[in-house]
Amino acid sequence: MATIYTIHPDTPQTRRIEQIVKAMRDGAVILYPTDTVYAIGCDINVKSAVERVRRIKQLSNDKPLTFLCPSLSNIAQYAIVTDAAYRIMRNLIPGPYTFVLPATKLVPRLVMNPKRKTTGIRVPDHIVCQSLLQALGNPIISTSAHLSDKNGDTPIVGLEKAELFDQLDNLVDVIVDDDSQVSFEVSTILDLTEQEPVIVRKGLGWEAATAWATSVS
Repeated sequence: MATIYTIHPDTPQTRRIEQIVKAMRDGAVILYPTDTVYAIGCDINVKSAVERVRRIKQLSNDKPLTFLCPSLSNIAQYAIVTDAAYRIMRNLIPGPYTFVLPATKLVPRLVMNPKRKTTGIRVPDHIVCQSLLQALGNPIISTSAHLSDKNGDTPIVGLEKAELFDQLDNLVDVIVDDDSQVSFEVSTILDLTEQEPVIVRKGLGWEAATAWATSVS
């Protein structure tokens, strides 16, 4: 069974944040809220935990994993950012956006797209996420916690939070509960690997993403 930590959404308790971060450093996989959906994640640098996240989500190694960074300056450590990409991201983050960028050597091979050598990065507009990131000092893997149905092909939507927690209780080590409701609104994905930005998926905030992508293309 997972350990549940109840965290205040506006003023996260330092002691509990530290306990969650220690667990992640020790290899824990966590279920936690973001500014989009509830996510399954871990410390990006703990290979065994990243492998567990893949097994939970039934993801093959050629499927890249998104991860969270606390700021734009952190993104530059893990991705190659052009001037045009920088201008777009500067105006959209923090927020519900995933940026696909060429990965640097700091991104573990198990996380990136092995063919394109790209990675997906987010900077969340979420106090609990930011508290965890600041305390951990490393990016946190972030993949939707909504698992597939019994046939393995249709995402389950409409779950209440208690149902989601029950579903993942035996699969993760830590559950972070900030008293928010479960959301099914995904992030907008922008591919910034080429000269022309491309919106791969329309999610939260896609209108603003479209406007900024158009302004720099």
